[in-house]
Amino acid sequence: MRIKPWHTLIVILVLALVAVWIDLPGDRLDPFGWKKNITVHQGLDLQGGIQIVLQARPPAGVQVTNEVLQGTRDTIERRVNGLGVSEPVVQTRGNNQILVELPGYKDPEHAVQVLQRTALLEIIDPQGQYLPVGTVVNTSLGPAKDVLGDTPEAETANQRPTYQTIVTGADLKDAFPTTDNVGALVVGFQLKSDAADKFYQYTSTHIGQPMSIVVDKRVIETATIQNAIRDQGIITGLSAQGVNDLVLQLKSGALAVPLDVVQSRTVGPTLGQDSIHKSIIAGLVGLGLVAFFMIAYYRLPGVISVIALLLYTAFVFALFKAIPVVLTLPGIAGFILSIGMAVDANVLIFARLKEELRLGHTVARAIEAGFDHAWPSIRDSNVSTMITCAILFWFGRYVGATIIQGFALTLFIGVAVSMFTAIVVSRTLLRVLLPLRIIHNPWWYGIERARAQTAPATGD
Repeated sequence: MRIKPWHTLIVILVLALVAVWIDLPGDRLDPFGWKKNITVHQGLDLQGGIQIVLQARPPAGVQVTNEVLQGTRDTIERRVNGLGVSEPVVQTRGNNQILVELPGYKDPEHAVQVLQRTALLEIIDPQGQYLPVGTVVNTSLGPAKDVLGDTPEAETANQRPTYQTIVTGADLKDAFPTTDNVGALVVGFQLKSDAADKFYQYTSTHIGQPMSIVVDKRVIETATIQNAIRDQGIITGLSAQGVNDLVLQLKSGALAVPLDVVQSRTVGPTLGQDSIHKSIIAGLVGLGLVAFFMIAYYRLPGVISVIALLLYTAFVFALFKAIPVVLTLPGIAGFILSIGMAVDANVLIFARLKEELRLGHTVARAIEAGFDHAWPSIRDSNVSTMITCAILFWFGRYVGATIIQGFALTLFIGVAVSMFTAIVVSRTLLRVLLPLRIIHNPWWYGIERARAQTAPATGD
């Protein structure tokens, strides 16, 4: 049994009301706060920010596998989340690069410092020496022995001793900012149970001797062990920003491979706002021109198509906010292009409808025939476009081209919604209007002279 048009119309109206409610800015008509987290998410090119490309620089003999690169990306993502950036993008590109986009972030130097730093924490036995802050050292988890230094500062013929590592950042259970006895901001840390036992054994047998804390092979603190320490300690000697950065880096973990910055680009918010303004104008002009030509050529079906397009716009924008989709300039272009796809479906349907009327069929039969015969073409073309969008999205993700991903995603959603509005919404509105005698005049369908029958239909 076919669903009655009025029942379908009620469902469409409910969906339209929900979509418009989501589309409304701010907290209008939202007494329960349901829209609190439903907002427009703007990408880098719309609100400005920073784009950084990091490239793996593996040590000699180390290969950057897909697992290593993915693990490094995950660490970078945890650091980005700690920066408090809204809608960041962190993804691998190719087989040795990581793309980072920080919309709304204003300090590129600080971002590079936090993201690029390996953040390998080690607490070492300095063999009774008070190593000065800034000293570059060699470390080893095994027995101490003399080896040649491997840092840029060690480009001399002198050999540097290797100091034994007691615990590393991998042994940390947690890291957090705290204060010392005099109220200075320091880094507090807590060790895992196995590492805590090892640390307690070392500190209990080395009371009164120095112990050095090393980050990325550079000493940041050397202190005297006052008493045995089991699972908690502090790192001093850092600025407030240094404390926060080190906590962020330690909590996210050390990078599996060193990274170099191969590209750093800042996008100003002025350019983003100008892009939004021009995109809105382009969208309104496009909708206006489409509405004018559809109404002028198809008349009543043209009016129906304009209503369907308005509902289409409301549905798509609501989905963008609810999913959410990060809007970029190419993404907006994909959305505007999908408007053309929605119009194309209506053109196929209404052209067939006019042809059926010219053959002398009733309006009711012409409407059904128009949709039935146009559906295969609409289905095949739109599904082909959606498959292409999926391929573009995968390709953009692989090469780190977020502009391709944004375009593909918004076009995919737009085409999917356009199939619903063209087939369901337009058809339902025409069926609901069928009992009106006036709409059975062929003139309402852009036909001046035709052999169409004008008797009104009595069924659904």
